Amino acid sequence: MEEPVDTATAILASAAVLLRERTFDDISYRVLADEVGISERTIYRQYPTRPHLLAALSNWIEQSCFPLPPFVTVPDFRAAVHERFRAFDASPAYAHVGARASAISPTLDTEPAYITRAIEAMLDVAAPTLNQRDRRRIAASLRYFSSAMFWARLRTGFDLDAGEICDAFDRAVDTVLAKLPSSATWAQP
Repeated sequence: MEEPVDTATAILASAAVLLRERTFDDISYRVLADEVGISERTIYRQYPTRPHLLAALSNWIEQSCFPLPPFVTVPDFRAAVHERFRAFDASPAYAHVGARASAISPTLDTEPAYITRAIEAMLDVAAPTLNQRDRRRIAASLRYFSSAMFWARLRTGFDLDAGEICDAFDRAVDTVLAKLPSSATWAQP
């Protein structure tokens, strides 16, 4: 017996299927409704605007297709992001949805994203004397460099592949970490 799928999940899963054939802009609520087998009105109830749909689709794709492996140390973080960039290269249409969603609807989430909390926790362990302001500043930088937005800009702007993007990411992380205040001490591995 199959487990029932809620309407919101069915809409997002169908939108993800349609992304294999067309761009997000080419997926109308009518086409999506036909794909799911529901009324267009039902989609509007779930996602009143296209930015709502884009943000929800991006979050769903992130959780289902690009889950970030757990990390505690900076080397683990680098490895997790490298794995993520390779996954982005394997499914660029999905990665571009994430990049676009972060560009047009950055304030829909009031709670810090998982990756922000994970990076801050990593910094708490790796650099325990780092003050809160610097920890947030560094976490924000590391979050950007590990994002679909960063991947998409390097992929489309410079035609780099995942390996080259990983190299650029590593250099960016090295630069950010080199700028840590001299008062910060790093925990010994």
